[in-house]
Amino acid sequence: MSFKDYTNNTISAISTPRGEGGIGIVRMSGPSALFIAESIFKPRYSKNSISQADTHTLLYGHIINPKNHEILDEVLLTVMKAPRTYTKEDIVEINCHGGSIPLSKVLELTLEMGARLAEPGEFTRRAFINGRIDLTQAEAVADIIRAKTELSLKVSMEQLQGRLADIIGNIRSDALELMTYVEASIDFPDEDLDFLSSKEIIERLKDIIYTLDKLLATANDGKFITEGIKGVIIGRPNVGKSSLFNALLHENRAIVTSIPGTTRDTIEEFINLYGVPLKLTDTAGLHHAEDTIEIESMERTRVQLDKADIILLVLDSSDSLTEDDRQLIDLVKEKKTLVILNKSDLPRNIEKEEIKRLAGINSLIEVSAINETGLDRLKSAITGLTLHKESVSTDTVFITKLRHKISLEKARENFEYALQSAKDKMPPELISVDLRGGLRSLDEITGKTSSAEILDQVFSRFCIGK
Repeated sequence: MSFKDYTNNTISAISTPRGEGGIGIVRMSGPSALFIAESIFKPRYSKNSISQADTHTLLYGHIINPKNHEILDEVLLTVMKAPRTYTKEDIVEINCHGGSIPLSKVLELTLEMGARLAEPGEFTRRAFINGRIDLTQAEAVADIIRAKTELSLKVSMEQLQGRLADIIGNIRSDALELMTYVEASIDFPDEDLDFLSSKEIIERLKDIIYTLDKLLATANDGKFITEGIKGVIIGRPNVGKSSLFNALLHENRAIVTSIPGTTRDTIEEFINLYGVPLKLTDTAGLHHAEDTIEIESMERTRVQLDKADIILLVLDSSDSLTEDDRQLIDLVKEKKTLVILNKSDLPRNIEKEEIKRLAGINSLIEVSAINETGLDRLKSAITGLTLHKESVSTDTVFITKLRHKISLEKARENFEYALQSAKDKMPPELISVDLRGGLRSLDEITGKTSSAEILDQVFSRFCIGK
């Protein structure tokens, strides 16, 4: 869709979750939003038209089908006029009764009167196109909606407030100022101007690269804080995987019985791990099987292993190692894995030294899922193996997206080339080319030079109505 298509028409969508609720909202944005609202809304008290109403005004009345004068719902209608709105366009929000039928009928009526159904994330995309927010702030909106912990919400809110954009902007300003000096020495070589020395250029580039390195060092933690750590529990049948899953969740989410193979499909839940979301997956036991359903269940387990950030391999400490255990250890020993000795409340019959030798690790985590002992140590071990530090500082500005990391790495590479050229006393034209490349990569992050493909990828993550 072209830029003109995004700005020259009016969009409409249901902006609240589907289902029953006290209130549901149909939102419109665009040049015809006020006109469409005026054609379907009859105020109960005010005699003024919607276009005459003050901005950010709440009106009480009814939505009426102008074709047959049928009353569709009793509503509160919010008028917000450009440019002081989320999209910087005229916006109307119709607060309906929160059922699927009244919401659908009101939405259909707005479409009949000239609006079109909004695409996923199109309201936020318009806010970006109209210059209200940059691309990092737009991405933060989606992260806020999906936040699973207070820390992930805080990090996303700070990005929405522009903290990441400010840091990128400061790096960009430093690089742009440096490029101005370098290009001035190219354009006016014989003028008596105050050019930077090679030493000053080198020092400034080192400062830029240092700042980029500090930002890049947060990428791993930032991704985990906003998207969550993907943890997968595996083990042979009846070692207590589902009991451990339930103990970590503090609820009976997975069925637990003494019958091996009870878990036939993967079960996923989020837990709060010191502020970091842990997406924990309980899986079917891995062992030799001939049953068709068990074979399919174990295949799904293997798929989860490939997606995992960390693997929790559960062994039964009250039993000696089996051949299935040994095969599992061999399967995951090259991956980021914690070996958990469950059933520590029972006499231990497993050989720790053999496990260490087979798995190539120096420490094991002993827990009792039934008695819920050893869980704090396990949680600390998970954060220690995935995050740079156990308690992530809330004052840190994080890189939260892979595309941010890729663009920053490209920018760093360009500035590193410029630094090497300066050290080698190469012509300033070469330094300038690399500085421009670094600036382009920085602009990709905030959206100054992002392609339509990148924008489509970013906004496809949004729900319709936001």
